[in-house]
Amino acid sequence: MRRAAVTLGAALAAAGCAKSSTPPDPGLEGLALAAVDPGVAIPGTTLVLDGDSFVDEPWGTTHLRLVGRAGGADVDARVRAAFVDYDHMHVTVTSGLLDELGGDVDFVGDAIVEVVSAEDGETYASAPLPVELGFRRQLTPVVGQLQSGGVIFVNDPISVEGEGLLLGGAEGSSVAVITGCFQAGGAGACAPIAPVEVPLVPETAFSRTRATFAFVPRIAGIEPGVFDGEVTIENRPAEGSITAAAPAAAGYELISSAIFRIEPSVASLGQYVFVEGGGFVGPGDGAGGATLLQLDGTFTPTGAPSGAAVDLLLVPEFVAGRTVRYVVSEDDALGAAIDLRTVTGTFEGTVTPIVSFGGVEVTGDPAAMTLGIAPVKQVVQLDFRPSYVESLRVFGLRAADQLVRARILEVVRAAYPGINVEFRTEAPADFALYSYVELHGPDPNGMGLFGYDNSPGKDVNNERLYDRLGGVNALTQQDGYPGYGGVFIESLMGFSQHPAAGEPLPGADATFDEIFDPIRPDGGTPITAADLSGGLPDVSDALACPAADREARVACAIRVMGSLVGTTVAHEIGHSLGLANPMGEGFHNTGDGPQRLMDGGADRPFLERAELGGFRAAMFCDTEYDYLRSILPTSEPADPTPRPVCF
Repeated sequence: MRRAAVTLGAALAAAGCAKSSTPPDPGLEGLALAAVDPGVAIPGTTLVLDGDSFVDEPWGTTHLRLVGRAGGADVDARVRAAFVDYDHMHVTVTSGLLDELGGDVDFVGDAIVEVVSAEDGETYASAPLPVELGFRRQLTPVVGQLQSGGVIFVNDPISVEGEGLLLGGAEGSSVAVITGCFQAGGAGACAPIAPVEVPLVPETAFSRTRATFAFVPRIAGIEPGVFDGEVTIENRPAEGSITAAAPAAAGYELISSAIFRIEPSVASLGQYVFVEGGGFVGPGDGAGGATLLQLDGTFTPTGAPSGAAVDLLLVPEFVAGRTVRYVVSEDDALGAAIDLRTVTGTFEGTVTPIVSFGGVEVTGDPAAMTLGIAPVKQVVQLDFRPSYVESLRVFGLRAADQLVRARILEVVRAAYPGINVEFRTEAPADFALYSYVELHGPDPNGMGLFGYDNSPGKDVNNERLYDRLGGVNALTQQDGYPGYGGVFIESLMGFSQHPAAGEPLPGADATFDEIFDPIRPDGGTPITAADLSGGLPDVSDALACPAADREARVACAIRVMGSLVGTTVAHEIGHSLGLANPMGEGFHNTGDGPQRLMDGGADRPFLERAELGGFRAAMFCDTEYDYLRSILPTSEPADPTPRPVCF
């Protein structure tokens, strides 16, 4: 378990000095450092700090402090750290830092993250982490073992084991220089090969002992044959001179491309189908490098007694020598042959790789393939931006970030029952086409909006699948609409009758203040880690809030905030799917109906959004729900909950 941060003021208090009674900065309560990598650094190396509760500017200024011994001397060095995310910071190693530490030295001591909080002016420090770090002006590679012999595909990774390898990026890279000759299958002579340089890729992010380089087609082409030669590993640092290891002998038998496996076996429009095998080539290999997939077989629609012959040539995306991925798309031969939005079914047949490079084309052996086409699915990523996290401070909720997020997801998912939509908090690796919603703090449009779908036009029938609700959209700006999209939580403070800034909204509600006043920093006591350590009471009953005791008040604030943001997110996603009134004019329902999620902002008062005062969760009205079920069908039964009428 990681220890929480302490302030320097607290340390002084322990020695008998006075200490401020100001509550700790909730964003830095859990400040901790768990790891510093890599273990050996040169000028240009990025030290990666792994920990908890890091903050970005302007909420704090962060340094890494190294206290211990290096080169036989005591050292106490501080270097600026840059925010990456709440669990990672980066520190750039410079020649100046090496000078401060004593040059080529081994440091043994403690690493500490120190943050000067902009919230209270205190300096917070993580618990010391014992570390051993090597600092060097340069590294010379040593090769202990080079993979040699056996059968390989073109673009296969060749493993290298040794010492002193570079990690890439600003510090520089290690490079394999390959020389030798290649004897194509059936040819009598071994044709000489001019030196080819290929960068090494570390086996793991911080490994200086194990790496690979791709046996790229520039070395020996793509035809079957035998390579015989040498590999020399060179270090090419950003600062300093090139160093090299002794050459190592290498020999391989190259074979034609092949396909071993297709995953997943069922996919929908916009989803990736990963093809695993070997010998694949991509545009990045140059000289017209490409891999095609020839499909031959039969496609049988769901429920049909028989299928139709299929003969398609598909263009996948090159991932690596062993992997290509194909996007189920309306814009290629498969999409032209099948209506991927309305037709489901199964393709059965063979898939054949066709690889080309430098004017040469090689066809591999066909492999059996079965691929099902599933109904259209909408994947939505919710991206909680740093400004969202820090704006929780305004409400006193910064320490409860993860609990508020969990409630937001609960509310959003509950709004789409029986609809083929999936909500995630990480960028999908299995879908090329997905929607993206940014959650921010302030409204960058300066209009006090709760949320805004800035995708262009009304996407009836969800034709796009890839709407981006976030950033700036020049097309919407040209139409005279706000340019920045997403969900903006600071605007929700307008429901207060005494907001932290600006004027109350016409719908300001005293209940909002009953919920949030006890924890707001401008009058109450913000939630701290101690409030959350013992668990919270269940306040899911709409009549349980506002509450009288501290534990229930904390639980109510978390639940209400999650409801306010969650219903806003669900509403904006509804817009991106073509609502409201998808077959007519306008973007909201006409008039004010009870519990209707797609009513206009003025018709969705605080109590309804917060699910308080007897209000149940807002929902899509009857024809909206039927529309969503039609464009995003699923085998799940329809939600039986009675719904308000749309008209």
